[in-house]
Amino acid sequence: MKSKIDLHVHSRASGDNDAEPEEVINRAIALGLDGIAFTEHYSFEASEPVERLRERFRDEIMIFRGVELSAAEGHCLIFGVDTDKLDMRFAPIQDVIRIVTAGGGVVIPTHPYRGGISLGDMILTVPGISAVEGCNGANMHAMNVKAIEAAGALKLPYTGGSDAHRPIEVGSCYTVFDDAVTNETFLRLLKTGRFTGVDTRKMSQAKMP
Repeated sequence: MKSKIDLHVHSRASGDNDAEPEEVINRAIALGLDGIAFTEHYSFEASEPVERLRERFRDEIMIFRGVELSAAEGHCLIFGVDTDKLDMRFAPIQDVIRIVTAGGGVVIPTHPYRGGISLGDMILTVPGISAVEGCNGANMHAMNVKAIEAAGALKLPYTGGSDAHRPIEVGSCYTVFDDAVTNETFLRLLKTGRFTGVDTRKMSQAKMP
């Protein structure tokens, strides 16, 4: 059974919006998502409050935690390690990848072609990333197309995440895993590459999974 998970969501803990985690979670449930990942800016500890919500919502949706880290060259999603303990903010992306991989985690460049806070074409030459964020709900379509093309050139899978800063934005993009995801298998399945990103805003796209 496939699983639909929004891998890139922010709440008020990111410091740039006032969305309560419960509002974000309820929106994801209403949309029929199987899971949601809180990836607050720069700090893994910032998403600690959602830990208490896992039990409360365990029969309705899976709740995961990651972080949107700012490497020296741009932003990336990190899952599987506590980045706060590793002091990697603004470190060169190659160092970030090396440290996270050694710790058993994964690095996924976010919105790589948005400019400014993105890795751009560097994703084509830096080894060790697990996937590329191909469908970002805050991106223009052309930026996502370029990211998906880059993932194809690298023979890597691409993810989808809304990059939501308001509950209404949740689920605009998400990731469809070919296998059923659980709290225990989430990280392992992120490493398998058996998933793809979906952009629900692109209504001319073939029927969504």
